[in-house]
Amino acid sequence: MPSTHLSLHYHIVFSTKDRAPFIAAAWRERLHAYLGGVVRNLDGVSEAVGGVADHVHLLVGLRATACLADVVRDVKAVSSRWVHEEIGERDFSWQEGYGAFTVAPTQRGEVCHYIARQEEHHRKRTFQEEYVEFLKRSGVEYDERFLW
Repeated sequence: MPSTHLSLHYHIVFSTKDRAPFIAAAWRERLHAYLGGVVRNLDGVSEAVGGVADHVHLLVGLRATACLADVVRDVKAVSSRWVHEEIGERDFSWQEGYGAFTVAPTQRGEVCHYIARQEEHHRKRTFQEEYVEFLKRSGVEYDERFLW
């Protein structure tokens, strides 16, 4: 085949350090827009960004040459610096780890809808409950001692 064709979409989830509720409603949308811009600057496609006070969800499309770990590292570093400089939250930081789950092209709309409804969703379940469900549905083995 003379060309490469691919569809690489990831649902990425990461939290604030110690899941502290740092992301205030007053600037949350600005942060989400900024996160999307960072993804685009890294040559990715930001399809959806959302979240609540203690974590964010991103649905991104990446090129074959992109290293997921590098993209997440850069998104976290650049956005953390933005929160420090633009918002003035000097104590803000992201948790070290993250979750990333592949998304089939046919499921992208459903994931976008899920991300858009984060505030409503988290009235009923915690981030921890949500994250463990992601791990189980994705068949990811985990040790609860290292989740929180």
